[in-house]
Amino acid sequence: MSINKPYRVLFSAGESSGDHHAANMFLELKKHQPDIQGFGMGGAKMAQAGIDIRYDSGAIGVIGVVEVIKHYGEIRRALKLMQKLAANERPDLLVCVDYKEFNLKLARYAKQCGIKVLFYVGPQVWAWRPGRVKTYGRATDMMAVIFPFEPPYYEAEQVPVRYVGHPSVDKVQPQHSKAEDVTRFNLDATQPIVGLLPGSRANEISRLLPVMLTAAEQLKAQFPTMQFLLPQADSISDELLASYLSQSNLAITVVKHQPYDVIQCCNVVMTTSGTATLEIALLGVPMVITYKLSPFTYYLGRLLVNIAFIGLPNIVMGKAIIKELIQHEATPENLVKELSLILTDPAYAEQMRNNLQQVKQQLGQGGGSKNMAALAMEMLQAS
Repeated sequence: MSINKPYRVLFSAGESSGDHHAANMFLELKKHQPDIQGFGMGGAKMAQAGIDIRYDSGAIGVIGVVEVIKHYGEIRRALKLMQKLAANERPDLLVCVDYKEFNLKLARYAKQCGIKVLFYVGPQVWAWRPGRVKTYGRATDMMAVIFPFEPPYYEAEQVPVRYVGHPSVDKVQPQHSKAEDVTRFNLDATQPIVGLLPGSRANEISRLLPVMLTAAEQLKAQFPTMQFLLPQADSISDELLASYLSQSNLAITVVKHQPYDVIQCCNVVMTTSGTATLEIALLGVPMVITYKLSPFTYYLGRLLVNIAFIGLPNIVMGKAIIKELIQHEATPENLVKELSLILTDPAYAEQMRNNLQQVKQQLGQGGGSKNMAALAMEMLQAS
């Protein structure tokens, strides 16, 4: 390769979290080579970082078997487009960010085209289908994992793997102090503040926000001075959110683009499962985790998944440090019971905060985006 020719990297991110991870990684890559070129599938954060978005992934960021089937046509179209980009534009490296099944197919295709593949955020083989280690090993040149306990699963099968650190450790940084945010959001710090995190996907909003709103109304009846905050995910439209909030009489302060500032203000948070649970843990805020899937997806998951928890803080610690209310247990009444306990039992809340501090320690010092950029440069320069 000519020394004057900039490296070209094809990125594939199908969900909001992947969009953030890829954007931060690319910003670090530009520190190594300012004229490096990125293009591919992603969202607004990647575009802001300077990646040329050829397919907006907002339409395919769904979870669950039923939801994927509903969007199958669009997902297939996105895959065909990405395969065409790989074949026609011959990038120096393909970086697949999470979005496992889609990116596995894309990685296989890219390998057949002779393109190096770096997979960022390995599949949760410690939770289900451990045989996938070999499958992903055949489709990739390097697996970058984000939990310190993951490398042995790949090393046992001689799959190249690198622990790069969890990207949230660096990302979870409020823009202002807690005192400043209390003033900015017009809050009373002497009264309870509860956060609602209903998810970053439309189907999560439809299943969980009504439950959270009902729980909030019941809490307000118990604690008349209670205040409510909702950090709006970038992937959720104003219209969708308003369609649910308009059905409630509660005064809920909705905040955009500042999730960590919102969370740090809260005494307790009710949140969907996912990366958000780890971000709340890193901020040391007590929480309750809730989630609902379509009945068929939930039934299938029960058959396939061999792990006791779905909440990442619980998985990291290997025990139930946070209450999980899943599927039929995800009711307003159960949410209220746990939230009230956290708010009225100081010892219970303090124990939870202590456990969350241990989660933070387990995740280490961070540097995930920098480590990913360094790893990508190693692979590019080895061409």
